Amino acid sequence: MEVLWAVGQVGAVWMAVVLGLIMLPSALGISLGISEAYMWVLVKTLEWATIRLQKGAKKPEPQLPRTPTANGIIERDETPMEKEIALLHRADFEFSHIFYFCRKGFEAIVEDEVTQRFSSEELLSWNLLTRTNVNFHYISLRLTVVWVIGVVVRYCFLLPLRFTLAAIGITSMIVGTTVVGQLPNGSVKNYLSEVVHLTCSRILVRALSGTIHYHNKENRPQKGGICVANHTSPIDAIILTNDGCYAMVGQVHGGLMGIIQRATVKACPHVWFERSEMKDRHLVTKRLREHVADKSKLPILIFPEGTCINNTSVMMFKKGSFEIGGTIYPVAIKYDPQFGDAFWNSSKYNIVSYLLRIMTSWAIVCNVWYLPPMVRKEDEDAVQFANRVRSAIACQGGLTELPWDGGLKRAKVKDTFKEEQQKNYSKMLVRNGSVG
Repeated sequence: MEVLWAVGQVGAVWMAVVLGLIMLPSALGISLGISEAYMWVLVKTLEWATIRLQKGAKKPEPQLPRTPTANGIIERDETPMEKEIALLHRADFEFSHIFYFCRKGFEAIVEDEVTQRFSSEELLSWNLLTRTNVNFHYISLRLTVVWVIGVVVRYCFLLPLRFTLAAIGITSMIVGTTVVGQLPNGSVKNYLSEVVHLTCSRILVRALSGTIHYHNKENRPQKGGICVANHTSPIDAIILTNDGCYAMVGQVHGGLMGIIQRATVKACPHVWFERSEMKDRHLVTKRLREHVADKSKLPILIFPEGTCINNTSVMMFKKGSFEIGGTIYPVAIKYDPQFGDAFWNSSKYNIVSYLLRIMTSWAIVCNVWYLPPMVRKEDEDAVQFANRVRSAIACQGGLTELPWDGGLKRAKVKDTFKEEQQKNYSKMLVRNGSVG
């Protein structure tokens, strides 16, 4: 009985601390300065660890800044294909001219532009997490002690705290939206729905020790519009809903995610599709247009890449989101990998493993930029409009812009892409294309 009483007392104190110092401030949208103090201590600790690593290295070498498009394995010549082929045409065609494509093929095998976008971003220094380099903590005794203390803090304190907050946030979301969903449609229901979504999102952000900096808030998405953003992680939606409410678009799921979807759609006009409906492009477009046409409904949140990228690049935007019409509100999201890796490699980790990784990291730190609204021009098709929006997001977020489809994460290159390159090459050889 004494053991149970002690456990009950500890649990009561734990819940009182969680409710009083974290949940209540989160619900009110205020900060007690605890997160700021934690981040200050964390930054100073990582700076100290970097200095110790530099002193402990036997042969310290200066680390040069590296571009996100190369890792030093090979040196690429970025000259366009047309110019390189033009240089070969100083004489008649020779068999050696095909060596250009051979070289490009070897470069793609060693280090292609697509595959490396689906692996975690490399760091310039160790962040005291085992993901970077497990051997670093053997450099000095003090560094080893700090690393061990960090493991204890992350797994024995932060993980239980974050799990508690996540459970409270998810439960509150399900219960709150279910209750609000019973109310008749009207301004009161819409207001309470937004309060529930904002409050629960703030609790979930605290569960990730999230530090988010929002820029240019005057450009925040408005009702009746479409918000598009680059996609790094499932928590992108939580990051954005922490500062405003959105109508989500996605496929119906089962399990816990399905329970959340069925509860939230009762209180908010989210757009969920069955698997068979997702294949019907015209049906999806119709339902989205109906949503956008109602200026009283929340802006739709869409990730046009269709898959998670490692936050170093922005890949091809699917044109479907830009055929609906209405105003597009671009948003650029850039995570700081120094404190935790937010990228979800769904082909390598399941959702449980991924959540365990981010909930045992130091923190989730990111910047969010709201870009000026954009509309489709009269002489612009959906693909051109999508590319223009993607360029704006990549420029603002400091991300590399790539024309490749993120679907290549799991699928092979389409034969039409190969045929297009073959046609371009043949035109250049007969001097009937851009080389002329």
